[in-house]
Amino acid sequence: MGSGNTFPKLHNAMWPGIVGKGDDSEPPIDLDTMIKLTANTRIDGVGFDGIDLFLSAPHTPIDADAGAIQQLADKVQAKGLAIGSCVAPVWEPTGGGSAMGSKAERQAFLDAVKNSCIIGKKLKDIGIRTANVIRIDSSCSPQAWAEDPAGNTKKIAATFREACDIASDYGERLAAEGEICWGGMHSWTNMLNLLEATDRPGVIGFQADMAHSLLYTEGFNAPEHRIIAPGKTLDDPEAVDEAIAIMTKALRPWTIDFHVAQNDGTVKGQGSHDKTGRHCLPDDPNGKLDITRHAGKWLRDESGELTKACTHICWDGCMFSNEQLMDPATWESILSAMIQVRNHHGWSA
Repeated sequence: MGSGNTFPKLHNAMWPGIVGKGDDSEPPIDLDTMIKLTANTRIDGVGFDGIDLFLSAPHTPIDADAGAIQQLADKVQAKGLAIGSCVAPVWEPTGGGSAMGSKAERQAFLDAVKNSCIIGKKLKDIGIRTANVIRIDSSCSPQAWAEDPAGNTKKIAATFREACDIASDYGERLAAEGEICWGGMHSWTNMLNLLEATDRPGVIGFQADMAHSLLYTEGFNAPEHRIIAPGKTLDDPEAVDEAIAIMTKALRPWTIDFHVAQNDGTVKGQGSHDKTGRHCLPDDPNGKLDITRHAGKWLRDESGELTKACTHICWDGCMFSNEQLMDPATWESILSAMIQVRNHHGWSA
């Protein structure tokens, strides 16, 4: 099944074990179990190369001390895995705050970024972390942002610039994940405007998730920015291809982090997580994406050449049920899809 390509490295996200879980949903799945599920999955001798982390309890507390970080590194290394991108807990329930909020809220946002950079650097210094990307978003709703679009975009950009200063001090970059549930980032046009307003290329970039970005094309939460042609739907492959081509041409130059995913054209919210692009299994019969082909729209430039901007790619199965997450067949299906992406859009060092 392999092609000989060794890049991009194949990572699995740990946060599906906790995002959307909790008292008003299913119980969380602990980090040890998520790591074990990842490490135990192999197809024709090929396995995952690493994991991406959410720096929040109950997995990796943002205030973890040096001993806890070393213990985490030892645990991951013992499974033959590396650590890649880290998600900063910028949301109020996890100790963060709105990037366009009050002075205190914006400071809480920046503190979450700084503490994430500290952990990220420690993991790099240990030698277990191979990436330098911290994932963020605006931590506010499209509805709140819409009360003053221009003013709020200006506030978010100012907060992001301060976050960029922090990240630079630790040798990190920031990846803003575009989702329809984050204000000022809830459409492809608004996302591009925010990146340009932040104006820190090389420090901040775009985190493209195939499931979330697909809903950009239909204009969820921003119908004025719909790309799919009038009268067309996601059931029309040609219309989908054309829309994805327009979107990726605009956002690919900013893309520094990439999530392989499938989407059925619907939204899903679970627990405390707002409604956003629904993640599906790769072989979901209602999936609208040709994962391998459409991944190439992000990983190759307009001339078809590899950008090599993402040295690892990650699967995001956020809000999968615990039954799905605990089933080895789920991970075999996911790994198979990721191997195909690397076979077609990868390279060797």
